[in-house]
Amino acid sequence: MRRPGLRSRVTAAFAAGAFVLSASMAALSYEFTSQALMAGRERSALRSAYLDAGVVHAGLATERPDISAVLSTLNTGNTRRALLHRDGRWYARAADAGLTDAIPPALQDMVEQGKLGMQRVHTDSGPAVVVGVPLPSSSGFYVIDSMRELDQTLRTLALVLTLVAAGTTAAGAGFGWYLTRRVLRPLDTVTAAAREITAGDLSARLDPATEPDLERLTTSFNEMVDQLSARLERDRRFAADVSHELRSPLQTLSAATSVLDRHRPRLDGRAATAVTLLSDEVDRFQRLVADLLELARDDRPIQRTLFDVAAVAREECRARRLPEQVVRVAEGSTATWSVDRRRFIQILGNLLDNADRHGGGAVAVRLNATSDAFVLEVDDEGPGVRPEDREAIFDRFVRGRAASARGDSDGTGLGLALVARHATAHGGRVTVTDRPGGGARFRVELPRTNS
Repeated sequence: MRRPGLRSRVTAAFAAGAFVLSASMAALSYEFTSQALMAGRERSALRSAYLDAGVVHAGLATERPDISAVLSTLNTGNTRRALLHRDGRWYARAADAGLTDAIPPALQDMVEQGKLGMQRVHTDSGPAVVVGVPLPSSSGFYVIDSMRELDQTLRTLALVLTLVAAGTTAAGAGFGWYLTRRVLRPLDTVTAAAREITAGDLSARLDPATEPDLERLTTSFNEMVDQLSARLERDRRFAADVSHELRSPLQTLSAATSVLDRHRPRLDGRAATAVTLLSDEVDRFQRLVADLLELARDDRPIQRTLFDVAAVAREECRARRLPEQVVRVAEGSTATWSVDRRRFIQILGNLLDNADRHGGGAVAVRLNATSDAFVLEVDDEGPGVRPEDREAIFDRFVRGRAASARGDSDGTGLGLALVARHATAHGGRVTVTDRPGGGARFRVELPRTNS
């Protein structure tokens, strides 16, 4: 899996930090608030139970007291329920009947021993607190005080704190994203300049005044690009000078070879063979010099023009004695492309020559214009390219293992390198895969605009 970028990691770190901080504060706030509210509610329930117990004790002090009437005099409201346990029986108002099961046995034992007790319980109507008060005239007086409203308040508080924590986390992530965007802006500038240099624009430089804090970085970057540009220019001039110097002796050799080739029928077998080998090697040498000259001027910016690539492709096929039917334009696609004409002709010609030398000849040239790129595919019917060679064959002076095994030495080792260079100049790429049914398929993707 691809490792997340620095911006994503910093944003995630800010979000995680904000989440931990907000969640901790929310949890502590909820805990302290709930404890305070619960303690206050229990104190209120205890005071009310004491007052009610006093009223019940006074009512039971008369002769033959009416216990139901005594309990009816209590002002318990809608949240409290009163129960009396006397002589092994439970007494309650009609509305409070059936609540005896809510009294915990442990609390009853405590009250029967003459101790004041209080315990939180859960009834059918929700959470409540039970207060047990021992009375001399009975086994115990109990008040069930509902805490449903308090429970709803705490639920609302938990929801609000959760939303606050989520909002704080989102704000932390947003702040981290904004901060990394501000901090990494100079690096984006460096990345854009490096991308321009990779595309062949060696004039791209960084402005030290844009980010004074990164003056050393921009200065070092510009010096590196200057040295790289100077070295590439020296290499280009050297290759161009050598190629130009070789053209004159090569022309002489070619002329001499032509003379010898015309007199080959008069020569004996060994001499005729030598002349044939010499003629082939001189032709190969001439192609090598031409390719070196092409590489030497490859650093020029691309010049996009609109032209009919299908017509150019058919012309290149006719020049190589290939039927025009091998050129196919995808259905619904246009054959008018905006690319560098010279480079496109070089790409197609080199791929056709490569297919002729190493792939048994081209069997299809497909042209397709998508929404993002112009796509050229060239199929051959050769043995294909081994997976371990599919990247190396686009390097200079590298031939595939299959070609080496067959002893093919007709190529210069620069054809596919030029294809890759021209595709890169457009901001595109070239790849090779297996063709369905056998052979190799070379695919060149040229973006519609320079990247």
